[in-house]
Amino acid sequence: MRFELLRQRVERAETRVESCMDRAYSHRQVFREAWRRGWTPGRIVVAGLLSGFLVGRAEPLSKVGGARWLQMLGTVSTMLASLRAAAASEEAGEAADAAADVAAEAAVQTGAPGPVPAAGIPPAATDAAPGDGQRVRAPSPAEAATEISER
Repeated sequence: MRFELLRQRVERAETRVESCMDRAYSHRQVFREAWRRGWTPGRIVVAGLLSGFLVGRAEPLSKVGGARWLQMLGTVSTMLASLRAAAASEEAGEAADAAADVAAEAAVQTGAPGPVPAAGIPPAATDAAPGDGQRVRAPSPAEAATEISER
């Protein structure tokens, strides 16, 4: 008997919690819509001008050495950009190696003699054979022009 009473109390409490959650959710939805309706373009401009004026009056960057902070931010952003470029270069090299491996496998399966160099690129311009893990060096414009003129 005692257990049944406790179970009923728990069920009533759960029902109250669910109703409170439903009310909170509906109030949040109403507040969200009112907030969005309240931010008209004119109010956004006024808020931006007012906050810009207040920040300008406070001059927080002049008290902590604004030029040094900006210089540090520029240095950090340059460092991050170079790290991203290095990572992208590594990924591109791995992709080129994988593509060369796939091309070599396809050539072996079909019995083709292998990759054909592109027109205008002399075969001597390669530092290594494709697919052996080394990158292929593109000829300089002078080398390419010399090769084309010799033909």
